[in-house]
Amino acid sequence: MLPDRIKQLREQAGLSQSELARRLDVTRSSVNAWEMGLSSPTTQYIVAMTKIFHVSADFLLGLSAQKCLVLDGYTTQEIELLYQLAAYFDAQR
Repeated sequence: MLPDRIKQLREQAGLSQSELARRLDVTRSSVNAWEMGLSSPTTQYIVAMTKIFHVSADFLLGLSAQKCLVLDGYTTQEIELLYQLAAYFDAQR
């Protein structure tokens, strides 16, 4: 589950393996190995990815199927805009 989630979130963020590796200060081959299930990221990198992708560790690790958006680091105005966007998309369903 973790390998699939890393790849899914990386692609949704529009990042290449190289770009994610650069942000995490690891090699591209490390990211590739995580996505292939050949190795697993350490806790340090899991925490860093939750911040990059704005998701909970439970979601990243596959412990929760519910995706949530972590809003730490956003201003009050940015959070309000995100809530407005969410409301807009909910109304389109």
